[in-house]
Amino acid sequence: MNRNTTNEEVIAATRQWLEKAVIGLNLCPFAKSVHVKKLIRYVVSTALTPDDLRRDLLKELELLAKTPRDKIDTILLIHPQVLTDFLDYNDFLAVVNITLEEADLVGILQVASMHPNYQFAGTKTDEITNFTNRSPYPTLHLIREDSIDEAVAVFPEAEMIFEKNMETMRKLGHEGWNALGLADVQKH
Repeated sequence: MNRNTTNEEVIAATRQWLEKAVIGLNLCPFAKSVHVKKLIRYVVSTALTPDDLRRDLLKELELLAKTPRDKIDTILLIHPQVLTDFLDYNDFLAVVNITLEEADLVGILQVASMHPNYQFAGTKTDEITNFTNRSPYPTLHLIREDSIDEAVAVFPEAEMIFEKNMETMRKLGHEGWNALGLADVQKH
């Protein structure tokens, strides 16, 4: 994130990515309803260190746990100034799991990971399948377990989402991805 980028611009880029990629390509069939109902909380962390981010994460986890689902169903904790290196970010996911345990929220909430340089194990950096989890900024997606359970119950073959997403991205290719107009969004 460059120093002139505002929190509103960070959120706008994230929302555009969510609408065009995640919802537009149906990468997450559960995202559309919470987006339409305005039940996604977008938070831009000003954290400059992993410890600061952990404090923000704990605050947002606690907020999500105590807030009714009809007010906030999920949170995107965007942290543009810390863990911009994917390997550092990936290592931090262990801290995320410890934080969930210490807050006694395992089984209640979970955290999904998105990053501008996301890379699945065993893939090359530029493989199109990595783009399923590539967001404009490093982002932690805080999700309610019961929301996932309900969505999976009504979605046929939910266990096939990952494979379907890989196939969608292979068919789309880099040219199709670029045609979505997210190239600038991804360069943050």
